[in-house]
Amino acid sequence: MALNKKGKIALFAIGWVVLVGIGAMSYKWIFAPKAEEAQRLAEQQAHDEKLANTSSESRYDHVVTWATDWFTGYAGYRSEEFATICANKGIKIKTYDDGADYSNRLQALANGECEMAVFTIDALTKASAEYGDLPGTIAWISDISHGADAMVAHAKTFPDIDAMNNPDTKFVVIPNSPSETLALVVMDHFKLDKLSSDPWVYANDPKDLYEKYRRSKPGEKLVFVMWEPYISKVLENPTYKVLIDSSKFKDYIVDVAVVSRDYLIKNKQVVQDICEAYFTAMYNKQDSLVQLVTEDAKASGEPVTKDQAIKLARGIRFKNLQENYAHFGIRGGHSLQHIEGIIEEIIRLQVKADVITSDPTNGSYNLLYYNNILESLFNNNFHPGVTNEDIRDEEQLVALTDEEWAKLQPVGTLQVPRLQFRRGTSRLNPASERTLTDLKERLTKWPQYYLIVRGNASSRGDVEANKRLAEARAKTAVDWLVSNGVDNNRIKGESSKPNGSTTVAFILVEIPY
Repeated sequence: MALNKKGKIALFAIGWVVLVGIGAMSYKWIFAPKAEEAQRLAEQQAHDEKLANTSSESRYDHVVTWATDWFTGYAGYRSEEFATICANKGIKIKTYDDGADYSNRLQALANGECEMAVFTIDALTKASAEYGDLPGTIAWISDISHGADAMVAHAKTFPDIDAMNNPDTKFVVIPNSPSETLALVVMDHFKLDKLSSDPWVYANDPKDLYEKYRRSKPGEKLVFVMWEPYISKVLENPTYKVLIDSSKFKDYIVDVAVVSRDYLIKNKQVVQDICEAYFTAMYNKQDSLVQLVTEDAKASGEPVTKDQAIKLARGIRFKNLQENYAHFGIRGGHSLQHIEGIIEEIIRLQVKADVITSDPTNGSYNLLYYNNILESLFNNNFHPGVTNEDIRDEEQLVALTDEEWAKLQPVGTLQVPRLQFRRGTSRLNPASERTLTDLKERLTKWPQYYLIVRGNASSRGDVEANKRLAEARAKTAVDWLVSNGVDNNRIKGESSKPNGSTTVAFILVEIPY
């Protein structure tokens, strides 16, 4: 049926309404936003031009982000001195605390969230093994723990390390931390063959570990592996003692500056400038480390007393530039271990203890460090101050009288394979010489301890003859070690009362505190 005139007019009106609506909607959702965006961009451009025409260029050519945490040994990287020297080189340093999450720290290096970071070598090797690659490389050594980490326990329950050789003993540690590494070192080096297959109690952080100590009972076989200032807090209880601390061994708890490989390739000069700035800042602070530690602790929100600051500073040996040259094989005439050997020993320890399933370097330990930054400084004759620092070798142990030897306090019995002698004699066979060679190398890790070599005697047959043989075998071992480089001042042979055993024991001892 055909529309009449009024119907056509109505239909025409509806069509116009629809078209107007479509036009309005198009303007609202398409044209208006574009016009508003164009206006906003024009205003932003005008604003930016105004800022540019009334501002100066930034003093910084580079911004470098450091991943770190509030360990005292990293105070130099957070210091105003370091930031100022970097700024004068056109480098802005930004540090952030990741709560010592080393896995995420390595991931941040890999994906560019940070350009540099601080690790302990053991944390770096473990994180690299978990990650399945080596995105970061060691550029220099910052410090080593020199008493800042320790095993603390109830003195009557654990008079020495040998007392820990019990299936009920538990180590209270923070996983993936220097405290775990300290425990692994002790378990590897001392005769602790009776420990359970799972001797661990894990804490979430240092405060949680300290709370576990507070809730413990004296009779429990718990060894607390911690660091300052919590060591000092526990030692306020006179019934607790330090069984061993990191000042007694060397080159296991080592803090290093790590740089992203990608960033290093693109910005080697920036990394070198940062290296210069760090060692200059630490050179300038070498006589005021207690102040540096105090200021850093206050900034962390956990201020320390003067005595605590002194202990913290003493418990960390900040490595100077000359010592870095030595550790990286750039200069000789010292007894410091090469960084490649340090890495190798730490990985060996971790693989043996199943902390990592495989070596992340596949035996090429040189892949984990880059010595070219330090070599460039050395070749350019760079000095952080007016005079060069000294290379600090370990202090030599002094000679003792027989009376002084008798007063030495036992630390623990070293884990050494049984020496093999020709039947009924004190003559070593080739296998025993290999054992003593390994022992000689191991002793370099414990430079602050004396060593008693004790020959044990069989209680069967002629007791006096057995005792003389035990003494002769101990003397043979002592003579071999001394003739092969062990300091004569730190070693003494003796025989025990007949106990049924014919082994030779190697016991580390120390002067009583």
